[in-house]
Amino acid sequence: MRARISKSTIHGTVKAPSSKSFTLRGLICAALADGTSEIVGPLPADDTEAAREVLGKIGVDIEQGNDAWLVSGGHFKRPHSDLYCRDSAGTLRFMTAVCSLAPGACRLTAGPSLAKRPVGPLIEALKQVGVSCGSDSGFAPVTVKGGSLEGGVAVLPGNISSQFVSALLFVAPLAPQEMSIKLSSTPESKPYVMMTLDCMQSFGVKVRPSPSLRSFKVARQGYRPVKYRVEGDWSSASYPLALGAVAGEVQVNNLNIQSRQADRAMVDLLKKMGADIHTGYDAVKVKKSPLRPLRADLSDCIDLLPTVAALAAVAGGVSELTGISRARLKESDRVSAVKEGLERMGIHVNEGKYSFFIMGGRPRGAVVDSKGDHRIAMAFSILGILAGDTIIEGAECVSKTYPEFWDVLKSMGGEVTLDGK
Repeated sequence: MRARISKSTIHGTVKAPSSKSFTLRGLICAALADGTSEIVGPLPADDTEAAREVLGKIGVDIEQGNDAWLVSGGHFKRPHSDLYCRDSAGTLRFMTAVCSLAPGACRLTAGPSLAKRPVGPLIEALKQVGVSCGSDSGFAPVTVKGGSLEGGVAVLPGNISSQFVSALLFVAPLAPQEMSIKLSSTPESKPYVMMTLDCMQSFGVKVRPSPSLRSFKVARQGYRPVKYRVEGDWSSASYPLALGAVAGEVQVNNLNIQSRQADRAMVDLLKKMGADIHTGYDAVKVKKSPLRPLRADLSDCIDLLPTVAALAAVAGGVSELTGISRARLKESDRVSAVKEGLERMGIHVNEGKYSFFIMGGRPRGAVVDSKGDHRIAMAFSILGILAGDTIIEGAECVSKTYPEFWDVLKSMGGEVTLDGK
């Protein structure tokens, strides 16, 4: 599907969709709790649907209501077919660990994009704590023998994916022996690990982390069923906030200003660029204003790279974005995809291994390939609104995390036409 975008002035108030990351974590914790939990305000999207389907195949009953899911967990069964994780990395990685608690053997498969993303370090760490598991040279499909988790010490690198650490944390309380998780390198995306710890605590589980988050001790204990409320998603909110900064005035509601989410950094990044931004109790308002270039380390909030790159493209000067290495291992190689899209729009980019230099200017309309990556599609819609005459190829990929995105953009005055070519 293509999104054809004309130059537009943006104005309006929108509600941030619920957090994908907290929805996934809430589902996992509820599945591990013996009893029925209520997930209030979950995100319905491709990634969370993938998790629901996989959990259902191992015996977790999830009843969907209007604004809540009832999750009956604590009793797993042997799956009768492969566990297809679509292109949800969180589902594949979290469920690889969870399947060590299910009876029988599990085989987790992936969509074409996810099949290119590594899972090897998690497999090796799980083996250290007794889990019988394997993968295709470090990638999906993954096989896991249920009932094999023993506990003990797992050592893994911290600079590849916080999801590996979170996966181990989720199952650690249910290991027969106390479990310790140690990171051989400084962890990146620390806020995502803190999100996992917060969610586990909401379900009654206590973890003893070191101050540096380089090690964790988890005693044997149980999850308890609870009512768990999902907050708004800062990653998804970054796009309308950026639109307000370059093309009009936007207020985004349903945002926790004190959130653990890494992408709450969007507020500070916009301030650093000189945006006219105001924060309230649960809302952020941004008005169009001249932007200045910035130097930003995105190590802890790497999902913001496409959005910040789009803002840098219109800032007056050269911006430097560092900490970008892990962006190459997302749904697409986001460093390459951003560079390609910006250059098509007439913006000069200098790409290094660890940094990205963007010369701000006046983007022109172009055909941009989203690479099937939701964050590339949504970020380049920002520049499309500003420049006009822009086509986003593969626009349907936004369904991964923000299915209503194009409708929301239209509701704010964005001139967008979708077609199936």
